[in-house]
Amino acid sequence: MSTGRSAPHHPLHAHSTSTPARQTKGTYGCNLAIVTQRQTNTGASGTLRTGYLYGLGAYGMWGLFPLFFALLVPAGALEVIAHRAWWALVFSLIAIVLTGRMRSLGQAFRDWRLFGILSLAGLLQAGNWTIYVWAVLNGHVLEASLGYFINPLVTVLLAIIFLRERLTILQVISLVVAAVAVAVFVIDAGRPPFISLGLAFSFGLYSLVKKQVGLKVGALQGLTVETLAVAPFALGYMGYLAVQGTSSLQKISEGGAEVTALGTHGALLVLSGFITLVPLVFFALAARMLPLSTVGMMQYMTPFMQFLLGWLVFGEQLSTLRWTGFFLIWAAIAVLTVHIVVSTRTQHFQQHPRSDLPPSTT
Repeated sequence: MSTGRSAPHHPLHAHSTSTPARQTKGTYGCNLAIVTQRQTNTGASGTLRTGYLYGLGAYGMWGLFPLFFALLVPAGALEVIAHRAWWALVFSLIAIVLTGRMRSLGQAFRDWRLFGILSLAGLLQAGNWTIYVWAVLNGHVLEASLGYFINPLVTVLLAIIFLRERLTILQVISLVVAAVAVAVFVIDAGRPPFISLGLAFSFGLYSLVKKQVGLKVGALQGLTVETLAVAPFALGYMGYLAVQGTSSLQKISEGGAEVTALGTHGALLVLSGFITLVPLVFFALAARMLPLSTVGMMQYMTPFMQFLLGWLVFGEQLSTLRWTGFFLIWAAIAVLTVHIVVSTRTQHFQQHPRSDLPPSTT
């Protein structure tokens, strides 16, 4: 196959100027390379497609959490979190055993520094869960969604404070716009958006602590240790409610509800642990299959779904000032997203310059 190029410059054509037999062999090698490349591309596209499905599953489930937690009434936020932490631990241990990861889990227990960091992360995560569930059960879904919208901006702020990272001009702009948005929310409500800030900073600190762990422990093993750190408090609180006769199951039973209603409520409390585990596993799989920038942009799917649920399903009111605040937050996110995309592309081209690309096979 003649291309008008100097064949020796391509490794597959190194012997193409010898005999016809070798010419045929060289051509076959070139065609084989093309087929192999196509198969590689097909495999890569399949991996990306699967990664998108896992990412949509994870963020979609998180986005629908308000609908689930609303079903847990009359349980209060602390009771929900107690059940969620305990049953998440149970399901995590089952998954650990079924996937043969007991040895790696044991390593996390033997490393006291790692165990301490994960335990701290678990307490921060429990705090984040408590604020979020309380917000849903008390009609503040919109304010909760705002917390997860501003979380990436808070993460940037925490990186400046604790990691001494330097800001780019786009990050400065996004933080300034976000600060103006928070001021608008303060003017509208007459108070700071405590729920939003509590969610954003608790999860931002959780991410900062988890950053110290890096790849030392898998997502499933990490969740197991985190929930284990919270489990004593969870069991203690559930025991306290039982002794006082104020648990949600006891309230439903005393209210004369049918056995099916009692069983359904109990099953939902158990399910709260399972739905904690599943999206985390989906997220871990998506993070392995997708570029980090893609995962970062997909995260906004969750608060946007929560925003729509708060507005359209739960009927929470949006004043003109509140709309203005949300639009400013979305503008700040847009600027930050541009920064992420530009930074990612720049880093990619620095690591993979065009000179490293394989030569053409045409």
